[in-house]
Amino acid sequence: MDAVQVPAAKRSPSRTALLTEPPRAGLDVAALAAAWPLLAAARRGDGHPVLVLPGLMTGDPATVVLRTALRALGHDVSGWSLGINRGPTGRVVDTLRARVEQLHRTSGRRVSLVGWSLGGLYAQELARAAPGSVRGLVTLGTPVVRSAPWVRTASGIVDGGTRLLRGAAALPRPWAERGSLRVPATSVYTRADGIVHWSSCRYEVRPRRENVEVRGSHLGLACNPAVLWLLADRLGMAEGTWTPFRPPPGLSLLFPRRR
Repeated sequence: MDAVQVPAAKRSPSRTALLTEPPRAGLDVAALAAAWPLLAAARRGDGHPVLVLPGLMTGDPATVVLRTALRALGHDVSGWSLGINRGPTGRVVDTLRARVEQLHRTSGRRVSLVGWSLGGLYAQELARAAPGSVRGLVTLGTPVVRSAPWVRTASGIVDGGTRLLRGAAALPRPWAERGSLRVPATSVYTRADGIVHWSSCRYEVRPRRENVEVRGSHLGLACNPAVLWLLADRLGMAEGTWTPFRPPPGLSLLFPRRR
């Protein structure tokens, strides 16, 4: 297993956290505006391809700030270019598999994957399917615990729309890759998440796996200044030289140290 098992009683976000998600996401945007100049000091990229995958019922517009910041830091960033994310349909699965292979082939370099919420589950399956083409992945508010009820519910999303069915797998057919996750992986989570309970977003501690907590909302993760700093740090590492994330002293308040 690649994920921590947690008590069932702790796998549902509170109603208060859910209802306050939009205004708290606004605070994340405001914090980014204030912290934007600091990102100029973040680690620079080496130009390898980075594919950013959006969350459920969102698309590339939802990640434009994140992609713009990473591009400014020297990363070769691509959106997923598949419109609204309505779930892992056959078209989505086949297109993303082909997209990763194309980016790898044309650049001659492995691809880093960044997935927000449901997009993080896509990133994990892509990494399992083609570890030779993937350099590493970062998930944002993604329920990496495969048995979590939230994931079982989301697994009912299939071709034909967003109808919720009886599901028990982490992802529905036609996408449920087998095998372990063999690339470096960072799971970013917030305990104030009102969409996915934070306890579902923590990997089991093992080599080249880490969980990093930030302050903020689920809906604001793609424009959270702490997340952007972490992404610059993780994506800016030279391939094959992975080390655990350590925030700089001046930004330590953005990263609670609870484990």
